[in-house]
Amino acid sequence: MATVLEKAMCVLWFFETKSVITTQRCFRTTYKKDPPSDNSIRRWLTRFQATGSVLHRKGAGRPSTSQENVDRIQETFTRSPRKSTRQAAVQLHMPHTTIWNVLHNRLHLNAYKVQIVQALHPNDKPRHFEFAEQILTRIEDDENYLRKWFFSDESTFHVPGKVNKHNCRIWGSENPHDYRELERDSPKVNVWCALSHTEVGPFFFAETTINSVTYLDMLEMYAVPQMLQHQPDVIFLQDGAPPH
Repeated sequence: MATVLEKAMCVLWFFETKSVITTQRCFRTTYKKDPPSDNSIRRWLTRFQATGSVLHRKGAGRPSTSQENVDRIQETFTRSPRKSTRQAAVQLHMPHTTIWNVLHNRLHLNAYKVQIVQALHPNDKPRHFEFAEQILTRIEDDENYLRKWFFSDESTFHVPGKVNKHNCRIWGSENPHDYRELERDSPKVNVWCALSHTEVGPFFFAETTINSVTYLDMLEMYAVPQMLQHQPDVIFLQDGAPPH
């Protein structure tokens, strides 16, 4: 089988000599092998005159997914952006891979995770702003100020209404910044953790309900002794949970 270069040279030699036989002789002399047939040379010449190339032009063919189905998929996720791709595949009677390909390659949509955040009250924002200004001033006065800090918080695992962020996606061309709020008084398991510039320490509460007594015991028996081992001058930050 002739290469692209060999086909192009055959066309060039034919234009120069106007002879298939002479073209075949030039081919044999140049490439030291049997030349292409008369029909092959004429076919390459005809193709070059029609398309400007000796390569076979592939037909456009049918698109892998019709525009009608693309529109159906777009309408489905516009109406229900939280719908999974497998649910859409069942509903629309299409392969799951087709749904994925259309969302990514035709509609250019992305899957965004739902964010879990703590609910804020109207008076929280001014207090946060005032706190931030105070901390910035203290950081300017003491370059080691943040090294003294131990930030702490709890991660709450709720029994009802659990949101699996790995499986929950919202399809859209832009991030909708969606989130879910969790109520504190729902059944849950608490995990406490403190973080400094060098240390990370978790604590798992065995009790189903955390009150001021169990929280204080955890601080006195577990957290504070370990913090003082790493940093004698400690600034301990805790949030406003009821046990605190």
